[in-house]
Amino acid sequence: MNVQPDVEFIKYLKGVGGDTLKKCYQCATCSVVCPLSGDQKPFPRKEMIWSQWGMKDALLTDTDVFLCHQCGDCTEKCPRGAKPAEVLGAIRAYAYNFYAWPRGLANLASNAKGLPLLIGIPSVIILVLWFISGGLMDNWNANFEAGYGYQRMFGHWDFHWYAKNIFFIVLFSVPAAGLAIFSAYMGIRNLWKGMASKHDLNPDYKPSTVQFVQQFLWPSIKEILNHNRFDECTVNTDRKKGHKPLVFAFIGLFVVTLWSLFANDILGLFWPQFHGPMTFWNPVKLLGNVSAIALIYGMYILWTSRSEKEKNAGIQGNFYDWFLIWEIMAVGVTGLLAEVFRWAGLATFGHIIYFLHLVTVMMLFLYMPYTKFAHIVYRTFAMAFEKYRESAFAKTAIG
Repeated sequence: MNVQPDVEFIKYLKGVGGDTLKKCYQCATCSVVCPLSGDQKPFPRKEMIWSQWGMKDALLTDTDVFLCHQCGDCTEKCPRGAKPAEVLGAIRAYAYNFYAWPRGLANLASNAKGLPLLIGIPSVIILVLWFISGGLMDNWNANFEAGYGYQRMFGHWDFHWYAKNIFFIVLFSVPAAGLAIFSAYMGIRNLWKGMASKHDLNPDYKPSTVQFVQQFLWPSIKEILNHNRFDECTVNTDRKKGHKPLVFAFIGLFVVTLWSLFANDILGLFWPQFHGPMTFWNPVKLLGNVSAIALIYGMYILWTSRSEKEKNAGIQGNFYDWFLIWEIMAVGVTGLLAEVFRWAGLATFGHIIYFLHLVTVMMLFLYMPYTKFAHIVYRTFAMAFEKYRESAFAKTAIG
């Protein structure tokens, strides 16, 4: 076997959490304790030696790398302190950057040096639009007193069929979401091709879209929502305690956002009572507040768990692991504070906090394909590929 090591890849892994990979001496303890490993799948043992050898191409098309949910059992039991979980996390970080588009934005989101720009780009975009809209110079107190809250943050015009506020929010939110979706699609497409090629599957033989969703994608999503694999962890059990409320918080907030848009921008055109902030006891508002609290609680659990893990294992914290934690926590805290300031009638503080909330939300989705948040799509499709690989489609598609 002729191995051409990628030295730069090895240096990258060592720099973002995989610095202990050279300690591995292939004892296979990690594969014994890993709930994902089987007789024919020595995971993560094979990934450790591939990492030592700099076999970048093999790792970037390795389904198991993306199936790992970093429970930490392998790191805890490793007799040499090689920390396989952190090595796998470093591989995923590289993969998200490798598959991302555009590469410049991915590189920016990969290290702490880019943080000022990561915050500055959405801040400047939203601030400029706020100024152009006229909302920055508006009478914020008047909007609060009239019961509009933040619904006239970007001003108001007399065109009945489309609110000025929504027009300007769409100007930055839709392009940001569109770029993230397109980048994620390109990454998943290239990953899938790589995995299919690795397993000698014929790319021309594949299920229809409906068959793929029904047989492979939806079962994977259900498994993720149930958090079945987290139950097999014996060390980092707090991951499920933090991860599950976080997942359902995002679902709840997504439902609230869709309803708010529908109520304000469609129903409100015919029934004006749907305009304006919802009352505290409105069921949708309650769902939003409960979801926001669940989001903050989940992030608090993951935050403290990560801190404790680094302390006990002697792991050096890195930007890649912490950026998403800080970012999601900022989304939840600014969202709740904006609501509290609106209740209190503090228009100036409220609008500043709401501006920061819009910035954090734009950051979350704009940088999704380039940060740890990318696992939401990569792991889902890796699980779908795992099911597809074992199906009759894959067996028929073997080239």
